Amino acid sequence: MSDTAVEILLVEDNPNDVKLALHAFKKNKVANHVHVARDGAEALEFMFGTGRYAGRDIESGPRVILLDLKLPLVDGIEVLRLLKADPRTQAIPVVVLTASREERDVVQSYQLGVNSYIVKPVDFDQFTESVRELGFYWLLLNHLPATSGKS
Repeated sequence: MSDTAVEILLVEDNPNDVKLALHAFKKNKVANHVHVARDGAEALEFMFGTGRYAGRDIESGPRVILLDLKLPLVDGIEVLRLLKADPRTQAIPVVVLTASREERDVVQSYQLGVNSYIVKPVDFDQFTESVRELGFYWLLLNHLPATSGKS
């Protein structure tokens, strides 16, 4: 991956949660390049190099996707469904990071191939620690298959 490769795609529409996550990544030196998509449609355009991201080299990341479920335009479940159905993106780890505790969302996410489902902590310190641990595991410890084009 190049120096401009995206390590984390954060798909989140809540500006406060975006700000907290970016602060936590920076504070813990978790990722060099985080891209934020503020709705499901933007996330799909980014991942597949279409729309406003036409021509983007989809081989340049991300290494992990942090996905909220309750998103405008295209909800997180549909984003997950499309990512896991496409051979170009199905091996990229997706971590649902959402406020939803609904059993239906948890079950459906795992049926679609999510790698982890985390309910957002409301406490700032807990949220910061959760983001630090996510980054440490998915960026430093997790090993992707060579066929995904990312290592």
